[in-house]
Amino acid sequence: MSSFGDEREGIWDEYDWERFLQQQDQRTEKYMELLEKYINDPERDEIIACEMGWTQTSEDGDWSAEVGALLDEDWRFQNDESSSEAEQKPSESFEDNILYRAAFALTVWIDKLFDQNTALQNEPTAIKLATHAALASAKLAAALSDDDVDELGMTIAYLKRALKAITVSLDSAAKLLSEKLITARQYSVLQQRLFQVRDGIITLTGEYRCEWRRRFGSEGFRS
Repeated sequence: MSSFGDEREGIWDEYDWERFLQQQDQRTEKYMELLEKYINDPERDEIIACEMGWTQTSEDGDWSAEVGALLDEDWRFQNDESSSEAEQKPSESFEDNILYRAAFALTVWIDKLFDQNTALQNEPTAIKLATHAALASAKLAAALSDDDVDELGMTIAYLKRALKAITVSLDSAAKLLSEKLITARQYSVLQQRLFQVRDGIITLTGEYRCEWRRRFGSEGFRS
């Protein structure tokens, strides 16, 4: 991870961060595919490490750091020059943000829906709904955790990912209704909560883009 900071040049915008996060997604997908393929192989760890190119990074055969870094997409919480200072400075937590609270409340509501109708727990569409709602909440947490001047691009990139996840959840909710797996009343409440989060993300993304222009100017910004 330290090499990431060394390779960066200048301030990244949302598109630079999006490309970087997509690369991380590809590596994560590759790791998960290898894990599934070699799950029962006694040499699993060595095979996966070789396929991932980790053989030169850990002489003692312990790749837990590499795996942890790979699966932890939220780079804001990794060790960097500002992390120790951030721990010492009291600041408003992302958990206090009204948009994050709405997204978290959405996941709680979906969990209760699953409790009320246990059949949903085995429905792929319902699982997709819950998974992407939780994903949106996680991306919002990453986006709202830091307002550092140099990382507005990453904030916007995470907001866009949260929006994509909510859009998938909206499509899944509509499919659940069409298949009569949830009632019209349940869909109405679910849709209202999803739209609340979606609209909040869209508004916040616009505000951060305006802040980007204010800080860095419109030159080089791709709208």
